[in-house]
Amino acid sequence: MKRWMVLLVMALVSAQGQEPSPGKSGAPSVSLVSAPLPTIVRGAPGTVELRFHVANGYHVNSNKPSEEFMIPTALHMGATTDIVIGKISYPAGQDVAFEFAPDQKLSVYSGNFTVEVQVHPLHTVPPGKYAMRGALKYQACDNRACYPPKQLPVEFEVRVAKAVVAHAGRRAAQSPHVHR
Repeated sequence: MKRWMVLLVMALVSAQGQEPSPGKSGAPSVSLVSAPLPTIVRGAPGTVELRFHVANGYHVNSNKPSEEFMIPTALHMGATTDIVIGKISYPAGQDVAFEFAPDQKLSVYSGNFTVEVQVHPLHTVPPGKYAMRGALKYQACDNRACYPPKQLPVEFEVRVAKAVVAHAGRRAAQSPHVHR
């Protein structure tokens, strides 16, 4: 275990300021994939699915990394006035072994992953579109090294709609006479 930690720390230190591995385009990164505009009824909770893409050849630690010293991928949302941000749910990570620690499997995200955000507009929120802002903190790694942590600004919109009120059908008037 100590050998593995020393190797990982050496990989982290060697990556400080290091360019991505040859043959890879751009810096190691995660991007937010555009998604359709969700409509949420005011006064009721709804779920917004945020889809992220990890650049090819890289991975990031999952929200629940294998070791406590690893930096988890985490979404932090800014405070809003009349729209409550609830639970943020993360997918399970994939357990993968890498060159720097072949005997240890790490919990990571690679390719695409989805984070679900519970959004609850209060019943007083006027219908319309609202911008939600936050940041995804992550640390990208390749098969040889990890790079300094980054924060990806996250912005998405939600459409708040009025609740649809169902009108009960009209009943026939009740006769005041007792029926037997």
